[in-house]
Amino acid sequence: MTTDNTNERERFGSRLGFLLISAGCAIGLGNVWRFPYITGEYGGGAFVMLYILFLVLFSLPILVMEFAVGRGAQRGPARAYDVLEPAGSKWHWVKWMALAGNFLLMMFYTTVAGWMLAYVQKSAVGMFNNQSPEAVGGVFDAMLANPGELILWMIVVSVVGLAVCAVGLRKGVERVTKYMMLALLIVMAVLVVRSVTLPGAAEGIKFYLMPDLGNLFGSGIAHFGQVAYAAMGQSFFTLSLGIGSMLIFGSYIERNHTLMGESLRIGALDTGVALMAGLFAFGVEPGAGPGLVFVTLPNVFDQMPLGQLWCTLFFVFLSFAALSTVIAVFENIIAFSMDQWGMSRGKATVINGILLILLSLPCALGFNVWSGFTIPNIGDIQAIEDFIVSNNMLPIGSLIILLFCTSKKGWGWDKFTAEADQGVGPKYPQWTRAYVSYVIPALIIVVLVMGWLPVFGIQ
Repeated sequence: MTTDNTNERERFGSRLGFLLISAGCAIGLGNVWRFPYITGEYGGGAFVMLYILFLVLFSLPILVMEFAVGRGAQRGPARAYDVLEPAGSKWHWVKWMALAGNFLLMMFYTTVAGWMLAYVQKSAVGMFNNQSPEAVGGVFDAMLANPGELILWMIVVSVVGLAVCAVGLRKGVERVTKYMMLALLIVMAVLVVRSVTLPGAAEGIKFYLMPDLGNLFGSGIAHFGQVAYAAMGQSFFTLSLGIGSMLIFGSYIERNHTLMGESLRIGALDTGVALMAGLFAFGVEPGAGPGLVFVTLPNVFDQMPLGQLWCTLFFVFLSFAALSTVIAVFENIIAFSMDQWGMSRGKATVINGILLILLSLPCALGFNVWSGFTIPNIGDIQAIEDFIVSNNMLPIGSLIILLFCTSKKGWGWDKFTAEADQGVGPKYPQWTRAYVSYVIPALIIVVLVMGWLPVFGIQ
């Protein structure tokens, strides 16, 4: 059963709400720990410059397309393709991949987000005060080894996200995410100011902000290829393109502003947070992934005046970044059930909430009880779920929506650009048609292939 209650479509209460919620979906934990790490690994400021270039030339055109499909159909992924596709075509089948992608993303993201909330509590009670690096690392290892603790915090994250979505789009999702995003930006600004005033911060910040093109070609053209792929991949994955996570928010807005302008603002906000996270990391101590966040930084904070406060604030920031993504994706999943099967918001929230919590259990157990379940060259359950989404569903879904918006057998270029250009603001550049139709699909295929090479032991 499907429904088509276009006249009853919920709307955002303000343009600011749309911008902050869309940015909140994009701004996640990858911005905070992955961006600083790969920036340090691949040349500092030179990598940042390349990343921004790929964001504008590669990712933003696809973001505009997701918004355009949602706004043009006034439906989320469940019904958007049904509304816009030519009669008799099968584009609407992609809806099921979008639904599966959002579920898979949350099946591991809720567990990882739970780590952040757990560390807010641990920091607030002073668990890391006067502790050695080994002891701090032991806290993280003990948490991963405790299935009860991981499941508890995963359920807390899920319940918070579901409760917000249950209230409704305006009163729940928009209101909560708007305040949470503003708080996130304020906390991040405070942390950046503190980090850049630390002794020795200047050298790290100089490496981060001053491009040195020599870093891009340090080991020859092969090294440049690795750097370019890393920058392209980061620009692509940071916006969570391909599984309808952004498409749904396009369906909630009016046609007052062009989608190119809105996408540029969201991309700028997402990139701004990533850059601020880099300023903080390079001002304190760059490191790799969870090792930086859960081991190194608590020790660094402990050496600062008011270190317990700064550490707690940092994990509050991380929690807001994680929860903003959780709420946005939960809204996508719930709206799918409402659009596809005509469920009420309450019923959709309960049914999907139970499914999400149950399906998230394997990831929480994969660090302890089921830690022996791994796939060679991929990793444990969390890594497997991440690989399926990030290395497969995001690029394949993005390729499909790009072809849908450019192919005569899909929605087509003229209808897409007509929708994208409605309203006040910069228009979608018509001269990019050949580039968007042929070059970007080729780049997506490169991302897809490169993501599989490590599975076969090719580095």
